[in-house]
Amino acid sequence: MDAVQTNAIPDDGALQVVMVGLGSEIFALEAGLVREIIDPVPTTRVAGARAFLPSLINVRGNVVPLADMRVRFGMPHRDDTADTRIVVIDIAIDGDPVTVGIIADKVYEVTEISRAKIQQTPRLGMHWKPEFIHFITKWNDEFVIVPNMEQILN
Repeated sequence: MDAVQTNAIPDDGALQVVMVGLGSEIFALEAGLVREIIDPVPTTRVAGARAFLPSLINVRGNVVPLADMRVRFGMPHRDDTADTRIVVIDIAIDGDPVTVGIIADKVYEVTEISRAKIQQTPRLGMHWKPEFIHFITKWNDEFVIVPNMEQILN
C-alpha cells in the first residue's frame, strides 16, 4: 500500500463511513464527505456533458451535478428502485470545493471500518482503474471498496 491509502484512515485506526450499494458491489464513502442522503429527484440533462455526469439536480435550491457511477465503472444501466438514493457529497476537485450528487442503488448504514481489515488492492480481476480505489476492506464478512472520489469525479 502506498502513503495515500494509509493516510485515509486516522491514527486511531477507525474511519466513519456510509455504506452504499451499486449493483452487486458495496462502497464505503467517507462520512466526512457526505452532506446528506436524499430520495431521487427530477433531473435536467445537460447537452455535451460527460457520460458519467449527464445531468443536474436541485438540492435545497442549489444546482448540483449528478454522477452516475455505474457509467464511470462500466456497469450496466439500472432503473431506479424503492431503495435508490442520491448521496450528496462535498469534495475538493483540483483544490476547489464542489458539491456532487451520486446515485446509489441502496444506502445501508453509517458505520466504522478498521485499519486492521484493510486489504491490498489486487492487480488482477478489478473492474476499475487502480487510481479509483483508496483501498479495500471487509464489512460484515464482505469486501467493500473505499473509492477515491476525487480521482473518480475528475
